[in-house]
Amino acid sequence: MSKMTPRSSNPEFDSLVPNTPFTRRAFVISMLGVGFALATQPVMADTVIKTSTEGLIAGEIKVPVSDGDMVAYRAQPDKGANFPVILVISEIFGVHEHIADICRRLAKLGYLAIAPELFARHGDPRKISSIQDILDNIVAKVPDAQVMSDIDACEAWAKAHGGDTSRMAITGFCWGGRITWLYAAHNPRLKAAVAWYGRIDGVDSELTPRQPLDLAAQLKAPVLGLYGGQDQGIPLDDVEAMRAAIKKAGGKSELHVYPDAPHAFNADYRPSYRKGAAEDGWKRMQAWLKKNGV
Repeated sequence: MSKMTPRSSNPEFDSLVPNTPFTRRAFVISMLGVGFALATQPVMADTVIKTSTEGLIAGEIKVPVSDGDMVAYRAQPDKGANFPVILVISEIFGVHEHIADICRRLAKLGYLAIAPELFARHGDPRKISSIQDILDNIVAKVPDAQVMSDIDACEAWAKAHGGDTSRMAITGFCWGGRITWLYAAHNPRLKAAVAWYGRIDGVDSELTPRQPLDLAAQLKAPVLGLYGGQDQGIPLDDVEAMRAAIKKAGGKSELHVYPDAPHAFNADYRPSYRKGAAEDGWKRMQAWLKKNGV
């Protein structure tokens, strides 16, 4: 029998995941480009939020992971030290301009924000024009346990580069929203999490063996879930099921629904953007982070 490669640094999470070995492979994405993902074109230029790098250190970094260096985007204030850390997890489109801007917005608030390119081994979603192709040929190949390990590596990078990981949170959007829930059940050092319209339930597979709803009683940090009442991909029944599961577990997580908002209501570069819900969600996120010591 061949030796199995460890799936993550957290034994409790490993116990939930089949022992499928990972083979060492080259990273497809070695550099981050500028601009928006092809699949999101045409961009809604009138609503795009553009945050400058003035007063910031911002740009590409390389994060050492188990099989090489993973590219990521980092933004932080250019003065000071020991900044609280925010891990920013992208949608299926990877770390494109919107996610980079989210990092800059957080840096303007005093955080060290890191957005890892978690699809780096499997393909570059920013260069693919078909959403279905991204889902089938990249997203479907990414194991949850690999993602957990890669985000752990971002924590280690932040700690080694002036971040205060005793004040650490995670936030994610769409695909990254689901990952946010999973990471809140994975890392006991996490203080808070904010999941923007992340899938709550779904079909289990070898690479995605557990869903957020399965882990409601195992959350190690309180999660604020922000959802749209008109989201065609996340039924309100799922949101209510998660709310009930959290209550049953005695957890401190909360879910908020914007009744008239669709999926991706914070994506200011897409037609789904809803300014009112996005701005309110951003305020709620800031309050949640402060409430939980981040």
